[in-house]
Amino acid sequence: MALGLRSLLHALLLLALIVALALVIAKGQLAAVLGLAALPLIAAYLIALFKYPVVGLYSVLLISFVAIGITRYTPAPIGLAVDALLILTFLAEVFKRFDALTWPVLRKNPVMIILYIWCLYCLAEIANPEARSIAAWFYAMRAMVLYPLLIVLLVLELMNRLSQQHFDRFLTIWLTFSCVAALYGMKQLFVGLDGAEKAWLDAGNASTHILHGKLRVFSFYSDAGQFGAATAHAGLVALIMSLGPFSIRKKIFLTIAALLCLYGMAISGTRGALFVPIAGFASYLVLGKNFKLLIVGGLMAGSIFGVLKFTMIGQSNYQIQRMRSALDPNDPSLLVRIENQKKLSTYLASRPIGGGIGSAGYWGLRFSPNTVLAQTPTDSWYVKIWAETGIIGLLIHVGMLLFFLGYFFKKLWLMPPSPRRQQSVAIYAGVVGIVVASYGNQVLGQLPTSTAVYMSIAFLYLFTHNPLRE
Repeated sequence: MALGLRSLLHALLLLALIVALALVIAKGQLAAVLGLAALPLIAAYLIALFKYPVVGLYSVLLISFVAIGITRYTPAPIGLAVDALLILTFLAEVFKRFDALTWPVLRKNPVMIILYIWCLYCLAEIANPEARSIAAWFYAMRAMVLYPLLIVLLVLELMNRLSQQHFDRFLTIWLTFSCVAALYGMKQLFVGLDGAEKAWLDAGNASTHILHGKLRVFSFYSDAGQFGAATAHAGLVALIMSLGPFSIRKKIFLTIAALLCLYGMAISGTRGALFVPIAGFASYLVLGKNFKLLIVGGLMAGSIFGVLKFTMIGQSNYQIQRMRSALDPNDPSLLVRIENQKKLSTYLASRPIGGGIGSAGYWGLRFSPNTVLAQTPTDSWYVKIWAETGIIGLLIHVGMLLFFLGYFFKKLWLMPPSPRRQQSVAIYAGVVGIVVASYGNQVLGQLPTSTAVYMSIAFLYLFTHNPLRE
């Protein structure tokens, strides 16, 4: 009797499931069918992630390149996938180490300590009396503190062993996607935009992406500013590595990647991106300890500066026009930025902890649109930090970045010559370039640059503390 009742219950449960599936399919049609078909794949992925948490970290890197651009084609909040994957990866590692949560690589780690300080300050910003919205804090703090904290922590923990193999994969994924982005940008420039991209421009972005009838290429990134800085970053790293003691095959790949990415920087029309290779390559020359080469490099940089600043050579080329305008102190957009900063300076003079995280920029316009901070463009990453966290937050944040640069400069200066040192110097130069370029644009707080930078910082720690470990 019991067996018959159990069979009946199973049959009723199966029937209910079939009816539910039929209703879902009827209601959602194709989307529902595809969603149901994807369930086994999602389950398999989650099993793999919890068994091998590093899978989640690689997934974050991959999604970082397409998460923002794909929103032109679908209203789904794809960007939140990065958050979900980071948190799932962290939980997977915690569960995996539940019986022995030692995390030795994080112990007395100066990089993590200063990140914790920044994290605590941002957490305290919830209580900022000027803040208008907890929701704004939640959305804005992701790029400001959640991504750097979890990315650095997870790379240190999950890629500590076999760090060279993990770095090689990271570099290959990063440069490959950057090259694809540059090629797609060339398609936009020479072939044209698709319907979704035209709609994106028509929605208000044409004013910043079509100047004097010329397209500022944005590829599948969030905008031209991010595309220019990201390709400049990748191009710089590839160029410096191509000068190292590597195989011919690897040098060819790195050289092609460098040329493609630096061309991507040029067609983006992003003036601030120019400072990524300038600042980054300067740091490479200093760390090279070859003072003859440093002098030659300085003379070459000075010559390029002189041509852009004091001549009109190449003025018929739009990309050169844009780069030249970056050196013009009377450039209209620069003057507008200076006026905005004066306005913010007056407003923030009595607000040492700022207006609250999420009070400026996009999130400010969304959650508190009628405030001074929301209505005043910040443009620069550091101006955004200043507006939202005040002079105290700005000092902590800039101090954190300068600590990273100084700490790893010392480590790299003392590191003996080797292929690993060349790789370390290359990614260090990339971090330097982005830190400098973030004065003009908010590149450090956007994908994929933020992911590449914070993974680079973690690898710098692993490489400089285990210089011979493979």
